[in-house]
Amino acid sequence: MLLENMEPVVKKFYDGVAEGKYLGRKCTECGAIEFPPHLGCNTCGHGETEWVELSGHGTLVSFVIPGIQNDKPYLKEIAPYGYGAVELDEGPIYTFVVFCGKKKIVKGLQERLHAGEKIGVHAKPIQRVTPVKPGEPETIEWSELCFELDEAVEA
Repeated sequence: MLLENMEPVVKKFYDGVAEGKYLGRKCTECGAIEFPPHLGCNTCGHGETEWVELSGHGTLVSFVIPGIQNDKPYLKEIAPYGYGAVELDEGPIYTFVVFCGKKKIVKGLQERLHAGEKIGVHAKPIQRVTPVKPGEPETIEWSELCFELDEAVEA
């Protein structure tokens, strides 16, 4: 795949996240949805896909609390978090940062998943500011797609 073909896909995905839209690519051959988007289908190998808007809702499939070497202080400022595989309502599964709302929710999450409980999640983009080059003052702002437990909002 040529870089000039990939860059518009990445830009459109992140522009969508900034607007609260969650865009994937649907294979015109088998109907599989790639999320985050790819130009080709990872299911059947077909080269043609088209844009589709996804709900931003799904189910948590797995969850892990980060070890000290993978801890991100900027995420802790928002809410207790971990990394989890999220299966979107439309089918794709991908790993995201998952916010849990309260520490007491985090403690029993893995056991609940292991017991087969369905735990709903929804998209929760966060704003990030990163340097263009390390050590330089110029920065870029962008929206990182994370997810949050539905029960974190209800709690």
